[in-house]
Amino acid sequence: MIIAIDGPAAAGKGTLARRLAAHFDFAYLDSGALYRAVGAKALDQKVDLSDVEALVLLASGLIAEDMAHPHLRTPAVSEAASKVAALTPVRVALKDFQRNFADSPPGLKAGAVLDGRDIGTVICPYATCKLFITANQNVRAERRWLELRDKDPSVIYDRVFNDLVVRDERDETREDSPLKPADDAVLIDTSTLTADAVFEQALLIIASSKPR
Repeated sequence: MIIAIDGPAAAGKGTLARRLAAHFDFAYLDSGALYRAVGAKALDQKVDLSDVEALVLLASGLIAEDMAHPHLRTPAVSEAASKVAALTPVRVALKDFQRNFADSPPGLKAGAVLDGRDIGTVICPYATCKLFITANQNVRAERRWLELRDKDPSVIYDRVFNDLVVRDERDETREDSPLKPADDAVLIDTSTLTADAVFEQALLIIASSKPR
């Protein structure tokens, strides 16, 4: 079974994906972490974010340890990841990794949960169940701001909100694999829902899904 979960930043897709993976004992992949890892490596090595060839080399050489980079969730890496993810050659370099993970889950798991922005539309259009998790921008910005504020009290909400708006625009309008729900995805708006309520909704949707 493959569960594809897509949606914009701070909508709650990662929280849901991890919880579903634990519930079903499935393998879990945060595809956004792949792009964050490439972005972090590029910043560390002072690689120009417009140097496509160099970025493809970084993407092709990713190892598990790269996903544990200490700055993976910082605003700077988030911005770099969004720019890197807009480059088709980088997406191609990471596509096989994601698809192989879904088709042959590590640890001999019976299924996989993948979250990102194009899992249901590009990576696994054949997924058993497709969810699109969203929320309004104000709610998502506040969630991200609170998350960042725990690590750095000086983080300014307006900057977080503006960065999120810019990232949404870039993700939704990029030429390759833009952020959008798959035609057969079920949308869950988490703006006014608790994490438990989102999880319960997802379980009901998954239970009603039929293998393709």
